[in-house]
Amino acid sequence: MDNYDAIVVGAGFSGLYMLHRLREAGLSARVYEVGNDVGGVWYWNRYPGARCDVESIYYNFTFSKELLQDWTWSSRYAEQPEILSYLNHVADRFDLRRDVQFRTRVVSAHFDEAVGKWRVRTDDGREVTAKYFISGVGCLSSSSTPAFKGLEQFGGAQYHTGTWPHQPVSFAGKRVGVIGTGSSGVQAIPQIAAQAEHLYVFQRTAQYSTPAANHPYDRAYVDGVKANYPALHATVLKSWGGTTTRPRGDRSAFEDSEVQRLQRYEQAWTEGGWMHGLYKDLVTDASANETVCEFIRGKIREIVKDPKIAAKLTPTYLYGVKRPVMDTGYFETYNRDNVTLVDVKADPIANFTPTGLRTRDAEYPLDAVVFATGYDAMTGALFKIDIRGRDGVTLRDKWADGERIRTYLGLATAGFPNMFTITGPQSPSVLSNMVWSIEQHVEWIDACIRHMEANGIGVIEAKPQSEEAWSKHCHEVADATLFPKGESWYNGSNVEGKKMSFPIYLAGISVYRDICDRVAANAYDGFLQA
Repeated sequence: MDNYDAIVVGAGFSGLYMLHRLREAGLSARVYEVGNDVGGVWYWNRYPGARCDVESIYYNFTFSKELLQDWTWSSRYAEQPEILSYLNHVADRFDLRRDVQFRTRVVSAHFDEAVGKWRVRTDDGREVTAKYFISGVGCLSSSSTPAFKGLEQFGGAQYHTGTWPHQPVSFAGKRVGVIGTGSSGVQAIPQIAAQAEHLYVFQRTAQYSTPAANHPYDRAYVDGVKANYPALHATVLKSWGGTTTRPRGDRSAFEDSEVQRLQRYEQAWTEGGWMHGLYKDLVTDASANETVCEFIRGKIREIVKDPKIAAKLTPTYLYGVKRPVMDTGYFETYNRDNVTLVDVKADPIANFTPTGLRTRDAEYPLDAVVFATGYDAMTGALFKIDIRGRDGVTLRDKWADGERIRTYLGLATAGFPNMFTITGPQSPSVLSNMVWSIEQHVEWIDACIRHMEANGIGVIEAKPQSEEAWSKHCHEVADATLFPKGESWYNGSNVEGKKMSFPIYLAGISVYRDICDRVAANAYDGFLQA
């Protein structure tokens, strides 16, 4: 049986950087990746229009000055092929593939208390052991497809945006149905509409979407960013979300007159990007939030020519309590003659047929269906692995299927020694620039492991009272905002039968980083060490 110092699951941003740091520490490591190559979520998400919603100058590693200088992004919001090329470049530059086993799924990881090691089994039947078990599975990597009645008899092609084919897909001359209008649906729908004979969009919930205003980067701008990256990096580390694109406002929406407020919203709409940080109270005060809601609703009514279609596309919930969406020509797509919008809240999907889809009131002929139905977020990929800590307790049972998530810093959980979760639940994760949050987590884990190795510590484990206090703090911070009031993948509402306590730390990456640094500086206060 092979033994390693550390086992890492996943070869995306998290797994690749974790492997690099482990090697730098002189430790043996093995990364298991279910895909055929590196990339993680960007290996699988190849759907038409797939693009990052964090500006690309921030969406890269910062640990290597040479890496920063020798990579140049082509546009403001990078497309999936370019991000995957970047990750391949990272893997090549640091010769990472030799310690990654591809086409391999980790099926179980059990902590063996007798020897203080993790026993990890893979889907090829092999078992390995390691002192450290590190999850880099990601927050949005377990795709979710509702159990539609009759789907097995549908004779057309089926695709999911999260597991897109690696060969080109043509929708030319086809009748296509897209189910779902979250971020992946909003990105894919304009692209598919431009190809298809007819596109039927099956919408459950209307979205607030703002323009991305993507554009190619000017070489002089890129050179300026690279020359001043240390200053940019220092500024970003003090931010709430991990970019300086649009710093959080320092005043209330009501401190401006209505005219001033509308001018600010109009400027932000033109510039592109998210809008929930324009005023400090847009995420805490429903009345303030309503001002940006009504602005975006007005834009939808302006863009969509048919008032009935515009009404179906107009959201009524609070802006930002679902993942904010950015688009390129999304609402304009509904002005096309070959696009039909179906409101499946008013007319629910009944079942698939051999030739299409039937709602309660109508039938739609389809040659292909695209499921843009999102992910079993935050916990889904972790729960796909049979993870057991002390006394054989499963992570799924401990967290009560996500209903009572308890972690310490989002990095560790009591009863699961020497196990670390990169951007785990109750860290800033998906409400931050993920790459920089990943980088901070990996570096913290690396420092913790070095501390253990240098001091002959065999086991480190979060104290129950530490995770209880952290979880309570997370909920208190979240409850001071509007975020928990929405129904979204944030809290599992997109997965039938799933219910999660709000799993994201909302005080911002600067506050979070300071807390993590203090814990480490105080000899990993809050952890049991033996």
